[in-house]
Amino acid sequence: MQDKNDHAFDVVVVGGGPGGSTVSTLVAMQGYRVLLLEKEEFPRYQIGESLLPSTVHGVCRLLGVSDALEKAAFMPKRGGTFRWGSSPEPWTFSFSVSETFSGPTSLAYQVERMKFDQILLDNARDKGVEVREKSSVVDVIEEDGRISGVLYADADGVRHEVRSRFVVDASGNKSRIQSRIGGSRHYSDFFKNIALFGYFEGGKRLPAPNSGNILCAAFDAGWFWYIPLTDELTSVGAVLRRESLDRVQGDREKALMGLIDECPLIAEYLTGARRVDSGPYGEIRVRKDYSYCQEKFWRPGMALVGDAACFIDPVFSSGVHLATYSGLLAARSINSVLSGEFDEAKCFEEYEARYRNEYSLFHDFLVAFYDMHRDEDSYFWSAKKVTNSSAPGLESFVELVGGGASHESGLVNAASYATQRESTFREFSELADQPAGESGTDRDLFDSTLVQSVLDEGAKIQLQAALGEVVDDEGPMREGGLVPSADGMRWAEFRY
Repeated sequence: MQDKNDHAFDVVVVGGGPGGSTVSTLVAMQGYRVLLLEKEEFPRYQIGESLLPSTVHGVCRLLGVSDALEKAAFMPKRGGTFRWGSSPEPWTFSFSVSETFSGPTSLAYQVERMKFDQILLDNARDKGVEVREKSSVVDVIEEDGRISGVLYADADGVRHEVRSRFVVDASGNKSRIQSRIGGSRHYSDFFKNIALFGYFEGGKRLPAPNSGNILCAAFDAGWFWYIPLTDELTSVGAVLRRESLDRVQGDREKALMGLIDECPLIAEYLTGARRVDSGPYGEIRVRKDYSYCQEKFWRPGMALVGDAACFIDPVFSSGVHLATYSGLLAARSINSVLSGEFDEAKCFEEYEARYRNEYSLFHDFLVAFYDMHRDEDSYFWSAKKVTNSSAPGLESFVELVGGGASHESGLVNAASYATQRESTFREFSELADQPAGESGTDRDLFDSTLVQSVLDEGAKIQLQAALGEVVDDEGPMREGGLVPSADGMRWAEFRY
């Protein structure tokens, strides 16, 4: 059965996660008609619980959910703690060390995504977005080479056609329509990892004031994340090389417990803890091949946002940041086209260039972060060493980020890129080997040009959110490119 009488919208957004909620809200706030289609019914489970300050104090403030986040009383996260590198003891970096993030914006949150995503989706409704849950998008509508709407099935199986000027795919790594953008999804050779994860109650906490930090611990087979979601609930996951798939097949609980036993620090923190075995946190899950990038991010009438476009290894909690950041960029592009200020190609070339650039900065950070671990005898870590021979591990990445509209001069070939970036990788790697700070544990990672570049765009968003306008923009990211408008909601020509 099919009903073709739905009203048209300016934008149809597919997916109600952070990326979809961000782009739909920021477009609706400009007065445009937005429909958001979500295949599940919220609240629903999702991984990706650790946030960065730019999401909390930047994008979330722009969306108008700061009070709701504070009321939710999520676990405060003041930085990260790592058993990583040459130091045998865990060390910590704090957001407050950075001048950019000092003061009230020097913390983020660890969040239960069921609650966090619900806040963002409810806010989208409040801001004028029409949200239809239990609505699964089957395909897009294409007319004369342009995407002009979607075909979706509601909870009763009734199919609907919805026409729109733009379609945004924010439906995540399992998107059913991302292939309609054209091109292929390419997976990273360097970060071809798998994750095995579950949830525990009663786990140990780091000493105050860092009790809410994410704890990342390297061990022979890979590394663990340990994320305190509440005083009692902890997300625990092991990241392994793709070749270790046989270790996670069969009895997943036995596999996870065996890996925990191989990592003494995580085993210590889980002494006396109980694995959650019922409800949304009761399943031990596997995610594989989760570092990838789409060959194209847009085509006429359609754009990919968040994990539908790309995703990178989660050691620096970049997932929700990249999703919401891309949602902001896409909203700027859509708002600019709908207002008639710029043509579609110019706006979405800017979108793709900036999103690819942000992805590349996190990639470089992760390359350096993996490189700083010194366990030369471990298969996992020796395979990740790049400062001695960077090019092979970077080849697929260079092909991805150097394509499309990025026009990054350094991303021509793997060898030149590796040579250009090796000193930056090495600087970051050596930073972790410096003597500890006065606290006995801190490492000032913000002294690294690599970390500064990773957090630079997020800092700009925080300033925009705090001041209500874009301040001191450095100009176009590329020749002939655009810059954010004064209010940050559209694109503008740069005035020299």
